[in-house]
Amino acid sequence: MSTYTQILYQVVFGSKNHIAFMTATNQESLFKYMAGILKNKGCHPYKVGGYKNHIHLVFSLNKTVSLSDIVKEIKQGSGDFMKSNKSLYQNFPGWQVGYGAFTYSQDSVDNLIKYVENQHEHHRKRTFQEELIEFLDKYNVEYKKEYLYT
Repeated sequence: MSTYTQILYQVVFGSKNHIAFMTATNQESLFKYMAGILKNKGCHPYKVGGYKNHIHLVFSLNKTVSLSDIVKEIKQGSGDFMKSNKSLYQNFPGWQVGYGAFTYSQDSVDNLIKYVENQHEHHRKRTFQEELIEFLDKYNVEYKKEYLYT
């Protein structure tokens, strides 16, 4: 028998010290670059988005790729991309060390895409820090507050 998988993730991570670096001018090129990394690794990017100081990735993970490896590659590759386009990303301080990753059933794709598309509206009501804690609490992920934002 061959190997068959369907692993849908939402991965969330932010910039160091939550410094805002994305703008209406620069975010789309960054989102496309990250989606390209996912595609090159055989993952299916449903939606890449974010708001000011953090990223949301909604994608299906390729069966030959580990989650930690793909997140590491996205962070490194996008960091290099922004350094080589410094005029567009002058305020990028680097990525925070960790990330949040949450799995979903395939029938959640449409809602996840809408959630990521509505980040601008969503963050009128709560910060990225509040959003992350909400995810961790909702999915019963243990955490220590002092390590959430490093």
